[in-house]
Amino acid sequence: MAGNSGGPWGGGSGGGGQQGGGNRGGGGRRPGEGGGQIPEIDEIVKKGQEQLRVLMGGRGGPKEPGRPGGGGFQFNRSTFLIGGGVLILLWLWVSFYTVKPEEQGVELFLGSYYRTTDDGPHFAWWPLVSKEVIATTTERTEDIGEAFSSRDGDAGLMLTTDANIVDIDFQVVWNISDPAKFLFNLRDGRDTVRAVSESAMREIIAASDLAPILNRDRGVIAEGVKASIQGTLDTYNSGINIVRVNLDKADPPREVIDAFREVQAAEQERDRLERQADAYANRVLAGARGEAAQVLEEAEGYRARVVNEAEGSASRFSAVLEEYRKAPEVTRKRLYLETMEKVLGDVDKVIIEDTGGGQGVVPYLPLNELRRSGDTQQEAN
Repeated sequence: MAGNSGGPWGGGSGGGGQQGGGNRGGGGRRPGEGGGQIPEIDEIVKKGQEQLRVLMGGRGGPKEPGRPGGGGFQFNRSTFLIGGGVLILLWLWVSFYTVKPEEQGVELFLGSYYRTTDDGPHFAWWPLVSKEVIATTTERTEDIGEAFSSRDGDAGLMLTTDANIVDIDFQVVWNISDPAKFLFNLRDGRDTVRAVSESAMREIIAASDLAPILNRDRGVIAEGVKASIQGTLDTYNSGINIVRVNLDKADPPREVIDAFREVQAAEQERDRLERQADAYANRVLAGARGEAAQVLEEAEGYRARVVNEAEGSASRFSAVLEEYRKAPEVTRKRLYLETMEKVLGDVDKVIIEDTGGGQGVVPYLPLNELRRSGDTQQEAN
């Protein structure tokens, strides 16, 4: 019985104690149950602690009793200084920002507008102050119309005041004049510009006829649309400036464009014929007016000539009458001679005074023929 006091595995109390102690030292596990895994994990953890301690300024090496710095990670003065320096550098990096010449910055203090900054370096006290940097001089474009719309194929079709439909494609060029208003007063700047631009164009087109839109009033329409868009956006305090509006296309719808072009050609031909008729009418009218003026001038000249001749005759008669009263006999003789000169001046005769002495011209002398021949020779010379 004494031999069995050592337990079921046999052996005495002393030997059994050593054997039992040996079993407890081995962890009380049987071979094959993974007794070697715990030391490997402990070794990995220790290596990680040593590396972390070296990185954070600690001292490496195994734990030694009574040695300061051994036995795990320690927070010392160097650790705090390094950590604080890293945090300050990160804070400065987040707080400093630079604004380019074509940009403007908007600073927000706890989410509310604080100030607007121009180009150059600036400092914002993060996290109390945040910033938004916006390109202000960069021109943004919004293309509106059927050719640019993928959502609505009828975006460019608009109704004119004379009940015609016109297909318009246009481009709105804009930039940001006040970034603070742009950020706080608009939810989506591009959608706002598109909606306002399309509404303004429809308003202008609805007040115009079709023919001026297609021919001569494109520049006027573009300026009117620009002014209307800018006025509407100003009422919104949008901070947006409309640079220009480009009217790219203004045509009838595709379904009727061929017929419309034929109508336009007929109207142009009608206008051409009307201009030709007006030119002919102006030319004929001007000629008639010139002839009328010429006739009037000739009549006026004739009237003046006749009046002057009558006045001259009356003056001569008055002068003759005055002379007749002074010397009637002489005046009668003078009047007789002048009258006979006028009467007989054109008569083809030769009058020879008979002196009564028997001497005269030979009767058969052809004096008339001689006179005619003499006149003919003088005209020939």
